[in-house]
Amino acid sequence: MSFRFLVEIDGLIVAGFSEVAGLQAETEVETIEEGGVNDHVHKLPKKTKYPNLMLKRGITDSSALWDWHKDVVDGKIERKSGYIILLDSEANEQWRWNFIEAYPVKWSGPDLKADGSTIAIESIELVHNGIKKA
Repeated sequence: MSFRFLVEIDGLIVAGFSEVAGLQAETEVETIEEGGVNDHVHKLPKKTKYPNLMLKRGITDSSALWDWHKDVVDGKIERKSGYIILLDSEANEQWRWNFIEAYPVKWSGPDLKADGSTIAIESIELVHNGIKKA
């Protein structure tokens, strides 16, 4: 059930997010062809990359995400670590991923339309130094 989750940043549960994207790790490989070996090539591991995390939620009266990004814009980078916590149908923790030393690089506000009736969504994109299973 991927729809029950929490996001915790520096020990605080941040208001419910509707979407988390970028929970991924990819290890690059180097391909080496060996003379005389015709049935395969060797693939050796190189570095592991982690894409940015994208968090989306309905706008609330809390400006914490905006303020955090504004500090980065002003040159005051405060790295924060956190967790993405997957819950089961009874709200028990099933999985917990730790993202390390993150800070926001992009904040997006809602698309405002006079004839629309959708919820105003804000999103924040975080760079980080890796994801671990906690």
